[in-house]
Amino acid sequence: MKRIGFQFKIGPERLAEYKEHHKHVWPEMLQALRESGWHNYSLFLRADGLVFGYFETEESLSAAQAKMAATEVNTRWQQFMSPFTDTNARPDETFLELEEYFHLD
Repeated sequence: MKRIGFQFKIGPERLAEYKEHHKHVWPEMLQALRESGWHNYSLFLRADGLVFGYFETEESLSAAQAKMAATEVNTRWQQFMSPFTDTNARPDETFLELEEYFHLD
């Protein structure tokens, strides 16, 4: 299983609303993530809007993203969440993958 770390930015003025939406992620979106091989998926948020994401997958970040991009629910979710990013872009198109350089098992 490959561990993936990534980051992207949310507009700081909308953090509370952004977090609230993640308390109620659509069930079909959660199912699509599971079916696309996203495991142990977590999001962490810094006060300035920097988001750190982590998940585990059998494949690469780009392969996992491609599987999600092929789902209709992901298209709707990303459009719904795009006003929260700094650039008004789809959040999944702004992921910056981070290098894993240490792991303690």
